[in-house]
Amino acid sequence: MGTLKTEPARTRPDLLAPPVATALAQWPADAGVDVDSVLVAPIDADLADTAAFCEAYGVGLDESANCVVVAGKREGIVRYAACLVLATTRADVNGVARRTLDVRKASFAPMVDAVELTGMEYGGITPIGLPSQWPILVDARVVAMPYVVIGSGVRHSKIALPGPALAALPGARVVEDLARPA
Repeated sequence: MGTLKTEPARTRPDLLAPPVATALAQWPADAGVDVDSVLVAPIDADLADTAAFCEAYGVGLDESANCVVVAGKREGIVRYAACLVLATTRADVNGVARRTLDVRKASFAPMVDAVELTGMEYGGITPIGLPSQWPILVDARVVAMPYVVIGSGVRHSKIALPGPALAALPGARVVEDLARPA
């Protein structure tokens, strides 16, 4: 994972948003991936955005995944989901994500809503520790990665974990073609 200095994430709650630390503390034993394979590394918060991070830390865009919060309405109720896609791709928000949410139109959730509802920092939102009622849509290409770098809920660190661990998250659904090449 490039030049990242990683260590087991559950031992470094200071590098995690509170919901992420809580989720790791409750990591299910039957998840198929040991919680100690979920690693965290401190980074410069000013380099948290994907392109800058990858360049500064020698991590390939194809080894990095972005988590975006999407929203859509159905019968006056806003439905949220998280989409996790490789940084070399873009989430198909108004196609696959919209159909999965069963809404007429889906879009990126407003930043203030995403931050408030997740308890995470914008630019660091991760699928680990999201509200339990949200589906987590994980592009199949992410799950196929031996290791992938994602957000940690804060901008001053990143998580590295086996791709298959993301399929084991509560509410996760592996979705073929959730993303399109960028």
